[in-house]
Amino acid sequence: MEIFNSDKAPEPVGLYPHSRQVGNLLFLSGVGPRERGETKIPGVELDEDGNILSYDIEAQCHSVFKNVKLILEAAGAKWEDLVDVTVFLTNMKDDFKTYNRIYAEYFKDAQPCRTTVEINSLPTPIAIELKCVAVVS
Repeated sequence: MEIFNSDKAPEPVGLYPHSRQVGNLLFLSGVGPRERGETKIPGVELDEDGNILSYDIEAQCHSVFKNVKLILEAAGAKWEDLVDVTVFLTNMKDDFKTYNRIYAEYFKDAQPCRTTVEINSLPTPIAIELKCVAVVS
């Protein structure tokens, strides 16, 4: 088993690697839209207590897909190697249509299996997180 961390993707918010390879499978830890070295989350406006005032799901989608790509590359994999993607949304009703449209742009050629679920919240004030598995050679 080998652990990979990207020096370009956002720092993990806990004790876990960006990805871990077991055999020819690469498992990515949950990936959100934060940017490395930044506390501000793309498209998110917070009040003084850290509560979400507004967010831009489109900005978060682009950012999270970029972060997945950075983590794949750090492990020697590429976008087309993805075989399974689990997507966590905090607001399925309002965000699914936009997320689904953007997802289709990024995954039109590489079509991994996908599951999308709604959850109450994520560990940081984000609206989307991806959990991915890739096959590497």
